[in-house]
Amino acid sequence: MGKVILITGASSGMGREAAVLLARKGHTVYAGARRINRLQDLAQYGIAPVEMDVTKHQDNRQTVDRIMEGEGRIDVLINNAGFGLYGPMEDIPLDDARYQFEVNLFGPAHLTQLVLPHMRRQGSGRIVNISSMGGKIFTPFGAWYHATKHALEGWSDCLRIEAAPHNIQVVLIEPGLIKTEFGQVLGAGLGKYNGDTAYKAQLEAFIKAMSAPGAQEGGTEAKVLAEVFVEAATTAKPCRRYVKGALARPFLLIRKWFGDGVYESVLRRVFG
Repeated sequence: MGKVILITGASSGMGREAAVLLARKGHTVYAGARRINRLQDLAQYGIAPVEMDVTKHQDNRQTVDRIMEGEGRIDVLINNAGFGLYGPMEDIPLDDARYQFEVNLFGPAHLTQLVLPHMRRQGSGRIVNISSMGGKIFTPFGAWYHATKHALEGWSDCLRIEAAPHNIQVVLIEPGLIKTEFGQVLGAGLGKYNGDTAYKAQLEAFIKAMSAPGAQEGGTEAKVLAEVFVEAATTAKPCRRYVKGALARPFLLIRKWFGDGVYESVLRRVFG
């Protein structure tokens, strides 16, 4: 039987590809994003576009209410909305850092709080949280981004134990380097903080490495991750974590098996 699924951050990249693939497989899909104009063509796949900003509690409530009124249930929540705030930690205003947490952690947490009572009443449900290989590793100038993803990992693990007695499953996906708009957003953020800073030399080396020929082209296609989203959302016995995408497994293994010293030496060679 098809599931009723809400996926956020569906205007581009992995979220968009996953929404389309889920709909093609017969599921009822609500696709949420701030930019509603970029969702309209999803209707051709039978997907219901939803204008929503996960940092706004009213948007989240209206979305969940709409699904419950229209479908009577919600089987899967895919918390995919997110972005990467990059720059020298010292130079990033704390208000910007707080917004990073609002989008990447507290927005998904609020949506999850809204759907859990419905899932408990229906006796089943699944929360799929899109983390990153950045939830287990770290890179220069990503202090606030990595902080949100590390937090999402721990939050999800705790929730998995709490929700299990209610037949609600919690799954994490840890993408590696993916061909999406993430790199463009990251680059714009780096440019914002690349001014009169004590970290200018390091930052310029990092930007040079990130913009080198092939740096972004080497990423995995979003469609490949969409298949992982479908697996995590619909298989009867999902894994606790799915790792997929360029560089994810190598970077995770280097830190896990060789320790922080070796891992940091790799970072210095890559980013200068």
